[in-house]
Amino acid sequence: MTDAYVLVLNASYEPLQRVSMRHAIKMLVREVAVIEEEAGGSFGPFPVPKVLRLVRYVVTRWMHRRSNLCTKSSIKARDKMCAYCGGKAETVDHIVPRSRGGTLTWDNAVAACVRCNHRKADRTPAEAGMTLLITPSQPQYAVHT
Repeated sequence: MTDAYVLVLNASYEPLQRVSMRHAIKMLVREVAVIEEEAGGSFGPFPVPKVLRLVRYVVTRWMHRRSNLCTKSSIKARDKMCAYCGGKAETVDHIVPRSRGGTLTWDNAVAACVRCNHRKADRTPAEAGMTLLITPSQPQYAVHT
């Protein structure tokens, strides 16, 4: 249950973001949010939240800009699936392994499931006999203007 995510709404009921269960509980303890919808069960003295609403309105102009940084979470968001088998994207794999000088760039990293990431190991996809289902590239929103 600790890997579940909770939707956070602004005080005006606009969706803001998803946070971890741990972060959601901290928000409840600090009394900056209230539970709008429960998922059932309990997490200590609190019911398990599915949706939280902030007590005070937060101005969110800055939240609408997407980052152009290449991070593991942005790679998983870009690919949405394992680049090798199409399964759930759980990790990030370097096409040219880090041990061979590969870096975390838009063109050298893809989302992968744990099984495919371990199967590929410290090899290139060609050496591992694996084909990429996607062509890694920088997303349009991340292109420098």
